[in-house]
Amino acid sequence: MENILIAGATGATGKRVIEILNSSESFNPLALIRKEEQRQIFDDMEVESVMGDLEGDVSHVMKGIDKVIFAAGSGSKTGPDKTIAVDQEGAKKLIDAAKKAKVKKFVMLSAMGTDNPEEHKELEHYLKAKKEADDYLRESGLTYTIVQPGRLSDDLGLAKVKVAEKLNERGEISRDDVAFILVMSLADPLVKNMSFEALEGEESIKAALIDISNL
Repeated sequence: MENILIAGATGATGKRVIEILNSSESFNPLALIRKEEQRQIFDDMEVESVMGDLEGDVSHVMKGIDKVIFAAGSGSKTGPDKTIAVDQEGAKKLIDAAKKAKVKKFVMLSAMGTDNPEEHKELEHYLKAKKEADDYLRESGLTYTIVQPGRLSDDLGLAKVKVAEKLNERGEISRDDVAFILVMSLADPLVKNMSFEALEGEESIKAALIDISNL
């Protein structure tokens, strides 16, 4: 089984990722936590956790890790300082640690709109931070996948999506479905060194990722 480190494991999407990985026969999830009291959440799920703060030192967290899913975020409603500290610089620190540890793949949860942050004034600082982290990953030399979903909803996932490098439309997608996309992106041949947008749609997640991988 491959060991998968999940940054943002205590967040709404991260918890879904953990649940999916925890029932997988291929992957063993490890939750990145920054407070000791968070450990109990994952102990109760029989999931290992490792202590590390994205605003501090994370150089030690990659021991034994094969792949990474970065689903951490300060949230779009926090101020620019916190967004830069977590979504931008925290991501870059984890990318550096992953590169040093020679992890096999780094899957990044980004956002739709990073190619033109100035068009989304209320989210501009958030999207700029995401873009910088995405670009840093692309240039890192790591094998990567960058998932750029539309607005996240808490609706029940239907496992039906549409994906493209550029969808040229706005919309939403459930956190359930985004979590499945992130997990499926761990597969070595799928969406290798690709960035793509994702919305709810009509195609199964597996078929959609296979199709875009073959473009």
